[in-house]
Amino acid sequence: MSASELPSVPPTSVLPEPAAVRVAEGEQLRSVRLPGVTLTVRSRPPAHEGLPPAFFVHGLGGSSLNWSALMALLDDVVDSEAVDLPGFGDSPPPDDGDYSITAHARAVIRCLEASGRGPVHLFGNSLGGAVVTRVAAVRPDLVRTLTLVSPALPELRVQRTAVPTGLLAVPGVAPLFTRITREWTAEQRVRGVLQLCYGDPGRVTPEGFRHAVEEMERRLRLPYFWDAMARSARGLVSAYTLGGQQGLWRQAERVLAPTLLVYGGRDQLVGFRMAQRSARAFRDSRLVTLPDAGHVAMMEYPDTVALSFRELLRDATGYAGEGDTVQPDAQGAPGPSADTGGLTTAEITRG
Repeated sequence: MSASELPSVPPTSVLPEPAAVRVAEGEQLRSVRLPGVTLTVRSRPPAHEGLPPAFFVHGLGGSSLNWSALMALLDDVVDSEAVDLPGFGDSPPPDDGDYSITAHARAVIRCLEASGRGPVHLFGNSLGGAVVTRVAAVRPDLVRTLTLVSPALPELRVQRTAVPTGLLAVPGVAPLFTRITREWTAEQRVRGVLQLCYGDPGRVTPEGFRHAVEEMERRLRLPYFWDAMARSARGLVSAYTLGGQQGLWRQAERVLAPTLLVYGGRDQLVGFRMAQRSARAFRDSRLVTLPDAGHVAMMEYPDTVALSFRELLRDATGYAGEGDTVQPDAQGAPGPSADTGGLTTAEITRG
């Protein structure tokens, strides 16, 4: 299926009432009340007891659903939990309205502390990559390994395709965009997101596309949806301007945990050229580049990301699961993710 052949769904006006947050087969949701914030945590019971814990943090506009496919492929090596950051997924906004990188990192730290599961194998994508970089830098006791998929770390020359997302940080832009796009259907919005985030939107299954439309419908009915998007974008841009010990690149240099870096060659939001800089910044790193992937490699190519993590796990702990390999035709959980048949070409560099 090509990018122009995504399946069709009915317009918003004739769609049924949005369903509750989707829970993939084998997953569970729970609500965690913490000081100043309530978080929804998605978990996937491990294949057997005694596996080490893993914790997954999504990017701007995403949710814990973004990790379902990868979690399913790793259930024999880790005990997985994925969080909905405040204001995203099924988590309500924070009490103080703070969506800064520091606030998101604080929420992750409090969640890990409350669960008593640390140290964890910590994963982050995009905005979540910046968040978990800060977590790993300031709380190394909570992190066993760090896996970053297209982390949103500061760039001097931002790609033109990333500018509209960055403009959400400008006061007044989100309300303006809301008015301009009022008549857009959920299908149109999802198509735009997929074109921006995927290297090849045609890899999304028809079922996954429909799930994505349903989730978009649900989110657009949330009164705080655009506020959470705009404030989080503003928090990310603000983090880019910080210097000294609070600078994200300086904090990347402080990370002690073995780190896996995954970058997509077709990423329109995080520059592919940042891959080598990241490999130099994180002291104990390995770099995996996926030429055909976009911004969400764990959704487009979950099998490849799973294999790369297993190799990290094997080198860091001596264990990578039963057989130490991932089958090329492994299927992740259905959703707004990719058809995972076949491994993409990957280049791996050890730091």
